[in-house]
Amino acid sequence: MEPRSHSHRHPVFVPPPKVLSKSNVMESVKRPRTLSIVLAGGEGSRLHPLTVHRAKPAVPFAGQYRLIDFALSNLANGGYRKIVVLTQYKSHSLDVHISRTWRLSTMLGSYVTTVPAQMRRGPHWFAGSADALYQNMNLIDDEDPEYIFVFGADHIYRIDPRQFLDQHIESGAGVSVAGIRVPIEEANQFGVIDKDPNSTKISRFLEKPAEVTGLTDDPTKVLASMGNYIFSRDALIDILRSDAGDEDSKHDIGGNLIPALVSTGQAHAYDYTTNQIPGDDGASSHYWRDVGTLDSYYDAHMDLVAPQPVFNLYNKSWPIHTLGRHLPPAKFVRDGDADCNVANALFSRGVIVSGGTVHNSVISPGVRIEAGAVVEDSILMDDVHIGAGAVVRKAIIDKNVHVPSGVRIGEDLDADAKTFTVSNNGVVAVAKGTNI
Repeated sequence: MEPRSHSHRHPVFVPPPKVLSKSNVMESVKRPRTLSIVLAGGEGSRLHPLTVHRAKPAVPFAGQYRLIDFALSNLANGGYRKIVVLTQYKSHSLDVHISRTWRLSTMLGSYVTTVPAQMRRGPHWFAGSADALYQNMNLIDDEDPEYIFVFGADHIYRIDPRQFLDQHIESGAGVSVAGIRVPIEEANQFGVIDKDPNSTKISRFLEKPAEVTGLTDDPTKVLASMGNYIFSRDALIDILRSDAGDEDSKHDIGGNLIPALVSTGQAHAYDYTTNQIPGDDGASSHYWRDVGTLDSYYDAHMDLVAPQPVFNLYNKSWPIHTLGRHLPPAKFVRDGDADCNVANALFSRGVIVSGGTVHNSVISPGVRIEAGAVVEDSILMDDVHIGAGAVVRKAIIDKNVHVPSGVRIGEDLDADAKTFTVSNNGVVAVAKGTNI
């Protein structure tokens, strides 16, 4: 059948809009009251030397982001925009980043704000993640939420928190713990979840166990906590008060709060692999990585520069938000007879490569790479300068470092270890502002 000409279309009857009563209007827009708490007070000692001058959540990632941008983007994209960030150690750069970047519209009651350790419960710092929540219970009282998201600030992933909350409400849980399958040999790095086979209820929760049994359907894997939780308000208030009065507690969410709620039947698991992100499919679906060590931080960057990246930064339907520096586009130029040779690399604004070679690397804003220099399998942070003929391999070079002409990093690990930090897997890390 041929399509009807627009000039001969018959008038279409459009019924008048349905008139809703005030109560129906309120019911149609009613959403659960929530507060989101992002835990950003960790010292980050395993990421040394990247955390010498900054808090772990403020560590740069993928050139233009900070680690905390991933947790904040997931919450904001999901529509949960009342967010407090609990800080403690070396928080200045984190405070500056959030104040400049995460300026949400207050007209609709949205906000992202940092809250330093206020010592409301006595003259001491946070004794653990649970104590951080306990010392800030006034925030819960002020916002009066029905449900509280508690997210970590140093993981690379996408999650739709709306789906997470839907299951939490449906299950009637006091706490829901997001879980992901990891190799059993990594179980001692995570909280391990044993789940009832016919429900979402957690039967046992082990914090970083030395020995553990694998999953029934895959003995090589365990279900590990992602460090993301949803608490029902009353359950959280009750368990925080109980934990605060326990002198033997380490006041840790994974080590103390979750096992206590498991014992009363209030803890449920959320299967991260059921979470569906718009525009996220294929190899990048359900990617999650804890970047708490130099090696895991490095590996997460190498995931980005693979020809088929394991984590997709280019998903426009669920963007990772940040505020980049105002710099001109990246530029690649010949320097005399030296051509640029680049492959499998991310380049940020303001980068200039003058006849250098860059392979499998992440290059941050303002970096300069001169003629004959070679950068391979590396991460260069803001304003690093690689001199002519220098070689950098399998390294993380923090901000404002000048690698002089002819210097070689990453080729003799014994020599590098005398001056820099060398990880267990042979990644050379050079601290911010190091004079080489």
